[in-house]
Amino acid sequence: MMLMFTKMKNIDTAFKYVRSFTMLVIAGCVVICCYTIYKTFQTVSSMQDKVYILAAGKALEAYASERKDNVPVEAKDHVQTFHKFFFTLDPDDKVIKTNVTKALYLADDSAKRIYDDLKENGFYSGIISGNISQTIQIDSVAVDINDYPYRFKCFAKQNIIRTTSILRRNLITEGSLRNVSRSDNNPHGFLIARFNTIENKDLAIENRK
Repeated sequence: MMLMFTKMKNIDTAFKYVRSFTMLVIAGCVVICCYTIYKTFQTVSSMQDKVYILAAGKALEAYASERKDNVPVEAKDHVQTFHKFFFTLDPDDKVIKTNVTKALYLADDSAKRIYDDLKENGFYSGIISGNISQTIQIDSVAVDINDYPYRFKCFAKQNIIRTTSILRRNLITEGSLRNVSRSDNNPHGFLIARFNTIENKDLAIENRK
């Protein structure tokens, strides 16, 4: 009788050990499953923030973010891009039309009026007939994003390259930026309004060798 009691006790103890081990294994599996599900959601979420851009036949990885996080950077680049197109000229009617057209996609009729006035006054014809090239170097762009529409000032230098000389000029412009839909012609989704030239004065003239 005593031997049977001892065997029953051993069986009961063994069962408790097996049950404890089984519960431990189950708990471990639950923890591993929960961790796996968490990491999977985390990975999917991070992948949704990634954007792949095809450039020169290569896929470049970028990260998506809220528009408000990129406003200062995109606004400055928009202003720089407009100025480069609008003020970069060569003695070629096709080049002038191509650059100005690209610039006018980035601004409203305030820039179009300036272009029309310059064209009417024979500015572009003089560029072509005089074999003149005009380049621009952007020094800095200041954008106030505290108030909408965003006000900006652009500080730049111009080079007017003639056959015998190079004229260097200081250029300061101002305007405001309002939000519009993004497109191939306007990737930043801004439009320059109230565009105005504050200063455009000669700095120096250099004879070409």
